[in-house]
Amino acid sequence: MGDIRRRSAVAVGLTGLVAPLALAFSAAPAQAASCTTQAGPYQKQVEKFLGRPVDGRQSTADCKAIQAFQNKHGITPAVGYAGSVTWGVMDLMNKQKAVGNKPNRDGKCPTNKGRIACVDLSLQLSWIQDGGKLVYGPVPVRTGRKGFVTRTGLKKIYWRDIDHVSSVYNVPMPYSQFFDGGQAFHSVNLSMWNPPGSHGCVNMTPTVAKKYWSLLKTGDDVFVYGRKPGT
Repeated sequence: MGDIRRRSAVAVGLTGLVAPLALAFSAAPAQAASCTTQAGPYQKQVEKFLGRPVDGRQSTADCKAIQAFQNKHGITPAVGYAGSVTWGVMDLMNKQKAVGNKPNRDGKCPTNKGRIACVDLSLQLSWIQDGGKLVYGPVPVRTGRKGFVTRTGLKKIYWRDIDHVSSVYNVPMPYSQFFDGGQAFHSVNLSMWNPPGSHGCVNMTPTVAKKYWSLLKTGDDVFVYGRKPGT
């Protein structure tokens, strides 16, 4: 997590940050991982998710489809194996899709605070609501990994920095909105399903982070609840 520079009597804090994509360009192109011929323990579930014939047997086409999914979302090793991590991402996607436009149907995010940004760690979803009215979202987000969990509870946005840079990683964190001891909403150029997660911040796509920036202001409430799978 990066140190936050002191501005206008804002206390120094640490901000969660994810390192850049593990797959980086080097002087010589990296050799693509070969496809495994072995069926994984979640073969049928993965085949169904990808629209492949569901027979529980690994084919070359199955492997290439699984491998493409793994590469897209930064799942390693990307060898086309239908293992627990790959299926875990797919299962989460299914659960997120099932939420539809009613992310607060269980009423866990307060509706008596006016405008508030909600973060459901269990489903890795965030949205903005005003009372009982959905203002924006829900959208997939990427929260803290094991050992760096995004802390739960009711918080307030205490500092915003559109061009923040982590002094630890020296990596830009655009559209940062800090809400708890350095943990913040900010954009990253990563898949929202890229495991294992951030160092505590709530990662968003650039489009979503810009929208949150336009809809929220200093002093607005943030409510974080649930528990991220695997933490």
